[in-house]
Amino acid sequence: MKLFIKQSDINDLDVLRDIAVTTFKDTFAAVNTADDLNEYIEKSLSHKQIERELLNAHSTFYLAYWENKLVGYLKVNLTPAQTDINDKESLELERIYILKQFQGRGFGPQLLEKAIRIANEHNLKYIWLGVWEKNARAIHVYEKRGFVKFKAHTFWLGKDKQTDDLMRLELT
Repeated sequence: MKLFIKQSDINDLDVLRDIAVTTFKDTFAAVNTADDLNEYIEKSLSHKQIERELLNAHSTFYLAYWENKLVGYLKVNLTPAQTDINDKESLELERIYILKQFQGRGFGPQLLEKAIRIANEHNLKYIWLGVWEKNARAIHVYEKRGFVKFKAHTFWLGKDKQTDDLMRLELT
């Protein structure tokens, strides 16, 4: 099942915001308080914030479609838009989400391959990402793909101080 992956622009703002909120809630609502989740969404996934990110020349969003249905999205950052490392030889994979009803069909790996192609097109040495230390499923997927943990950092979800493992994949 091959995805059609489209680079997003400002015309996709509403679609991006909707899928960002939906996938974030689906992924984290059961393991976080509603207040913390809503505070994070209001701050980090608001229309204004996503618009800022869409207009940032160092960040790129991609929408993923299968049979004309939106199934997920990807966001990557070059320096100086990266959230932590800011190494000009790296690409940050900031967000990679698949809608719940389309998970398990191989769409996530296709988005990951898109990120790898982007990094290779920019002649970068590695891709890195942050993943919540309690998200065992995602960590397993990344480890299976060759990512290794190299650091951790604090991630605030509302008022809840959480830890993200930073993982990287060396490119050849």
